[in-house]
Amino acid sequence: MTVSQNRFAHAAGAVAVATGVSRATGFLRTLALAAVLGTAAVGDAYSGANSMPNMVYELLLGGVMSSVLIPVLARARLRGRTYSRVFTQRLLLATVLGAAVVTAIAVACAPFLVAALVSDREQSQLATMLAYLLLPEIFFYAIAATVTAVLNVRESYAPAAWASAINNLIVLAMVAVFAAVPGPVTLLPSTTTSVQVLVLGLGTTIGIVGQAVWTVAALRRNGFRWSWRVRPVPYTWRPVRVGARLLGWVLLYVAISQVGVAVVLRVAFSHGGVSTYTYADLLFQVPYGILGVSLLTVLMPRISRAVALGDRDAMVADMGRAARYSVLALVPAAVAMTLLGPMLTTVMFVGRVDVDAARTIGVALALSAFGLPPFALVMLQLRVFYAGNDMRTPALINAAMVLTKVAVVALSVARLPNQTIVVMLPVASSLSYIVGAVSGHLVLRHRYGLLGFHTVLETFSRVLWASIAAGVVCVVAVGVTHQLIGNPRAAAAATLTAVLVLGTPTFLIAAKKIGIPEIRNVTTLLNR
Repeated sequence: MTVSQNRFAHAAGAVAVATGVSRATGFLRTLALAAVLGTAAVGDAYSGANSMPNMVYELLLGGVMSSVLIPVLARARLRGRTYSRVFTQRLLLATVLGAAVVTAIAVACAPFLVAALVSDREQSQLATMLAYLLLPEIFFYAIAATVTAVLNVRESYAPAAWASAINNLIVLAMVAVFAAVPGPVTLLPSTTTSVQVLVLGLGTTIGIVGQAVWTVAALRRNGFRWSWRVRPVPYTWRPVRVGARLLGWVLLYVAISQVGVAVVLRVAFSHGGVSTYTYADLLFQVPYGILGVSLLTVLMPRISRAVALGDRDAMVADMGRAARYSVLALVPAAVAMTLLGPMLTTVMFVGRVDVDAARTIGVALALSAFGLPPFALVMLQLRVFYAGNDMRTPALINAAMVLTKVAVVALSVARLPNQTIVVMLPVASSLSYIVGAVSGHLVLRHRYGLLGFHTVLETFSRVLWASIAAGVVCVVAVGVTHQLIGNPRAAAAATLTAVLVLGTPTFLIAAKKIGIPEIRNVTTLLNR
């Protein structure tokens, strides 16, 4: 490995460890919430209300931050340390002021947000109470996102990656308190007590507060001092004016995205499947979150600098590296989820989630797993467009993706039985990722020429064959355990154990025989 590759691998490895812990605790958080809330009306009300801060944040702040912050901060850093420090101070103060205004408006509009998604009266009342408690998260999401961008541009990646783990641990503590609070045996929107609602709402919001505080503390440890002496006007708003030229396409992008989210949530509420869809989507994100987010966290500032300097070769090299390592991690994960989804969720989801509900989550996960590699490519391509200050192309590609998703959802509602509509919601998302990945690749190839993706396809082919070899072991394990064990949860647990013991070595042996360079690089790094 070259020095550059070694530094990249070490940085990505540090982020991957932090992200892995964050995803593991998030995984436990998901299971704990499902165990105490179930997948019925109360679980759906909480899942739906908890999605509202994310929707509002993405619509009014998140898109601007994810698309503008890192490229703008990277360019400011190229102009010198003093300019970068002052610019960052002003950007942080502008974020605080803007996020405070957006959060206040969102909280005031809580009943209208719930009414747009939920039709059942009792469920709507519960979701509204939770929304009042959860929507203040928007302010702290904005702070955490901005500070994380500053840390990444300062080449400090791992500290911010641990922030989600802090959030997850706080929510796990909240779940323990919720379980200890006296309440009804049968959890319904009409029987949920005020204390239970307060514990759910405040506990979840405090988790986001803890995440924001952690990132601010990490920025201080990095040597940056957050000054409140920056004048609010007019200079503080210069970062906003820098992004104002790009704002129209960014807002269009996030507005289109939230239309897709709103359609999916509306259908999910109508068919009692918000929790099923939410949990399947969270599990879908786990493999990408561990490696894909780690790669993009490290590569986004590098890509931004390469584009700012006009270094096409460096940009293409980083794109190819991210795509190859994403394929290496996500293709086996997609194959495993396709073959083992129902068994995985049958073992994981217990408590108020019965076997049938757990299997439904697994079926949704298995049917949508094919979208995992395209999803990673879409996320990578979007960062490349953003690095070049191109907000128009992502908005147009996103329009095609959302149109695909909404069309598949509409077709499912019109043609499929009610019990299968919920599992088609994540499938619609995966089909949209394929549309986005193909469209983004064609545009980038037209703009930058050959991207060297023949090596990515070679890696994909080799990893797929190794995954199929391991998949054969999975299929045999499923057949044998279900013949020998009658209890569905016990059979699923035995299957997963057999796959872990036999399937993983089979994949590694097949990968060695086939020859996958990326595995050799990872092995070298681990040995060091």
